[in-house]
Amino acid sequence: MTLDLAPPPTVRPLSSNALRAIVRELAESPQEWIHRVRLDTEGRWYERLRLAEDHEVWLISWLPGQSTGFHDHGGSRGAFTVALGELEELSLAGPDGGLAVRRVPAGTARAFGPQYLHDVRNTANGPAVTLHAYSPPLAAMSRYELRAGGLVRTAVEGPEQW
Repeated sequence: MTLDLAPPPTVRPLSSNALRAIVRELAESPQEWIHRVRLDTEGRWYERLRLAEDHEVWLISWLPGQSTGFHDHGGSRGAFTVALGELEELSLAGPDGGLAVRRVPAGTARAFGPQYLHDVRNTANGPAVTLHAYSPPLAAMSRYELRAGGLVRTAVEGPEQW
């Protein structure tokens, strides 16, 4: 008997465009996820819908006023689409690193690379539902506070905290 001590093959992450296509396609098939949506007054509700070796997909619902706070995705690429409602996305962008605010209405998909940080929030008057894909699947996320000098990391979370 021989033991294969070679490390497992590395999984190549999906591109941002591939992740965008996944969430758009799923958003166009609400019969696959709408029955799972829950609204929670305590905070955003979320459930992982798919887990594959190279990506995962999450379903998230948002009531007015709920937000993620600034966070990264632990080196994973990602994409999200607003299936129902409307959200707002904040990021630091531009040559001076100023705060960029983007309205994200239903039907809009956003994709981002592995170093991207943002804050997503429901500033509308009604609930919202989003679909998110990450590649590779999330292993960690860092939380940040926006201070006068920029973003400061305040915590690192692992899957056991989601």
